[in-house]
Amino acid sequence: MQRAIALAARGLGTTSPNPVVGAVVLDAAGEVVGEGFHAYAGGPHAEVEALAQAGSRARGGTCVVTLEPCNHTGRTGPCVQALLAAGVARVVVAVRDPNPTAAGGVAALTEAGVEVETGLLAEAAERVNEAWLTYVRRGRPFVTWKYAASLDGRIAAADGTSRWITGPESRADVHRLRAESDAVLVGSGTVLADDPHLGVRKHDAARPPVRVVLDSNARTPTTARLLDDIAPTWVLVAEDAVGGENAAALRKAGAEVLAIPRALHGTGLDLARALGLLHERAIVSVLLEGGARVAGSFLAERLVDRVVGYVAPLLIGGGGLSTLAGPGAPTLDAALRLRLDEVTPIGSDVRLVARPTTWEA
Repeated sequence: MQRAIALAARGLGTTSPNPVVGAVVLDAAGEVVGEGFHAYAGGPHAEVEALAQAGSRARGGTCVVTLEPCNHTGRTGPCVQALLAAGVARVVVAVRDPNPTAAGGVAALTEAGVEVETGLLAEAAERVNEAWLTYVRRGRPFVTWKYAASLDGRIAAADGTSRWITGPESRADVHRLRAESDAVLVGSGTVLADDPHLGVRKHDAARPPVRVVLDSNARTPTTARLLDDIAPTWVLVAEDAVGGENAAALRKAGAEVLAIPRALHGTGLDLARALGLLHERAIVSVLLEGGARVAGSFLAERLVDRVVGYVAPLLIGGGGLSTLAGPGAPTLDAALRLRLDEVTPIGSDVRLVARPTTWEA
């Protein structure tokens, strides 16, 4: 199963809106005879790839798979039928499929006389597939907030300069995160201040991430660098601004302008509705890159599933811009608690990966 989970990870960034899945087939004597992973939406599923490698040696053997084999016909046939046709005697599943359309594989295999076990290394298998599982279970994309900061928690100096707080290795790793995401999201303030491109460099992306701008009043300049043809750009504006001249100019410049209700409190957009729209458009994972006010709003709404921070060994001091903006926690007891899952040196910096513990991830 550990090998199957590692195989599943190879599909990160290329399978949306499908899950990442890995499979290993053993023959009747317990020898590995086939491996596979789901590489892209519409392509062969992991079990089918592994069975093709195994050939006739799969008969009487075992298939170890990270996600319950599908029991429906979509762009490919059901994996349950492929397993039965191959004569597999036993199937070991890490995670049950929460998608009612595809679920039912365990029951179908059991009914056909195949021995089935579930739950092996489920936590690790859920982790590699956490974006898709969140997408299905919660009806919204999986949101990763990424930031780069100094050791004292500043994302820019007093004059607004922020290039470059972290080193080249950290910046290259951010492009890996982008390549694994379906969309990269920023606020209009970041576009106005930094004019980011938000493309992917040095990493192949089967489907370049959509650039998404939260821009309630359609302030994004038509000269913005992200308005090119490298990847789609969606500008989410308030419903009362979608018919204005600024929105029309953005459409003419190549952006797709989408209407979102304003938030009930404050001046921004309804973030839950924004994520709902992205979910409807098959966006499974979102990389939230900026800025401090947008990040603070997502955290306040409990819409962040993972935090990836790149911390550089420099001190900016009191005049610098803070990592987060907004009202924040009024007391220490009200502060958001995170579980620190990874601490990794990366060049001269440190990468921290944490997940919230005070709400359901």
